[in-house]
Amino acid sequence: MKKSISLLLVFALILSMFALVGCGSEDTTEDDALKVCIVVSTGFGDKSFNDSALAGGEQLKEDLGVELQTIECKGENFKQYMMSAADAADVVVPVGWEFWEITDVAAEYPDTKFIWVDNVADGIESLPNVLCITYAQNEGSFLAGYIAANMSTTGVIGAMGGEDAVTINDFIVGYEQGAKYANEDIKVEKNYAGSYDDPAAGKECTQALHDKGADVVFQIAGNSGNGVFEAAEEGGYYAIGVDQDQKLSAPEFDDVIICSMKKEVGNSIYDTVKALVEEGTWEGARVWVADMATGYISIAYGDENSTQQVGDDLKAEVEELAQKIVSGEIVVDTTRE
Repeated sequence: MKKSISLLLVFALILSMFALVGCGSEDTTEDDALKVCIVVSTGFGDKSFNDSALAGGEQLKEDLGVELQTIECKGENFKQYMMSAADAADVVVPVGWEFWEITDVAAEYPDTKFIWVDNVADGIESLPNVLCITYAQNEGSFLAGYIAANMSTTGVIGAMGGEDAVTINDFIVGYEQGAKYANEDIKVEKNYAGSYDDPAAGKECTQALHDKGADVVFQIAGNSGNGVFEAAEEGGYYAIGVDQDQKLSAPEFDDVIICSMKKEVGNSIYDTVKALVEEGTWEGARVWVADMATGYISIAYGDENSTQQVGDDLKAEVEELAQKIVSGEIVVDTTRE
């Protein structure tokens, strides 16, 4: 790893070390333990995307003894924090589209491995130390839309995204296709909070969707999505969670969350690092699409203690549709190239 960095980057490194200590996630292990740093663009505590990544890291620490570090960028200094992480860790896991400068950072730190979650680096084919993981969220969202259309009594459902971006719209096109598969007359309303870390904006957007008749709203907005649940609880309608099983990660909203479109971010990180630790396996310079066929995309309904709003018959239909997606009988629309 390069040690000659500018004064600005030294300052950023100092800041990042404060962030590491503040998160309370740095662990003292043996000197030869693999050091893994998870860097998120916003913060932890979203009960969905970022927390799923963190859960994967914590499982690695528990099972394999890796030294886990974390950095919360809080919306700024993404490149500097990546470089700070690369100075301290063997494997850096940037989580969020904001880390698009990873191409430059990876070139400067050729001995550090990078796992970029949910995005594709420019020139990935020439970056042997970078693995990009994307997810077939459109497939799971198809099933979420099918459920939403069947649970709606108004004939209108909604989707609230964090931003108008390719990945978020990949959820939405699958959601709309699945809803239309269930009921060609269903109306799908959508809007965007403009942030992944603003529950108040998420709540306001959801109320606007409900004003248009939506009685089931799919949240695709990280921490902003917690505002969807608040609005649904106060307004007496349903919501669909994302990334984690949010009937479990946000149990206070169990009565309004009917299911979640689960995206196994944590497991994909875990499996990649586990292969490196146990087998010495690393396949960089490529994009791995984690999809429904490989078990990284699914619909979740909580556990035996969760309220089950979705009936067994509908669950069975959803499982049949999942198998048709896996087999290729149903091809789900996507915004990905």
